[in-house]
Amino acid sequence: MDTVTDRVKTDLATARKAGDRGRVGTLSLVLSELQKAAKDGGGDELAVLRRERKRRHESARAFRDGGRPELAQTEEAEALLIEAYLPAELSDADLHELVVAAVAQSGATSPRDIGMVMPIVMGQVAGRADGRRVSQHVKEALTQG
Repeated sequence: MDTVTDRVKTDLATARKAGDRGRVGTLSLVLSELQKAAKDGGGDELAVLRRERKRRHESARAFRDGGRPELAQTEEAEALLIEAYLPAELSDADLHELVVAAVAQSGATSPRDIGMVMPIVMGQVAGRADGRRVSQHVKEALTQG
């Protein structure tokens, strides 16, 4: 099975041949970050992709707040391109099931017990949901019940 780095290299070569400057730029940066992480021993490719996607979303938000919507659109397009290499996001229903099971497993009873539940859920989510979204679901589950 190909690694994410291999897929990015292949897609980068294809984008170069097609003359797609936008894709070439984004994929080059992503490939550089993936290779840097592998060299530094941080071989979690999905973590690199999530970090790069998050950076693009934060930049887009900053550009929008600064009155530069055209730059925000560019950042959002890059985030979407990076997202294509990540596993599909969990639906709210699937995430809710994982949270309910983790709450039961941990024995958590109140919102103060979020620290008991989060590591269990995050281990099961494996990059298919943002930590902020998981935290929100855990808080709701602990508040309700």
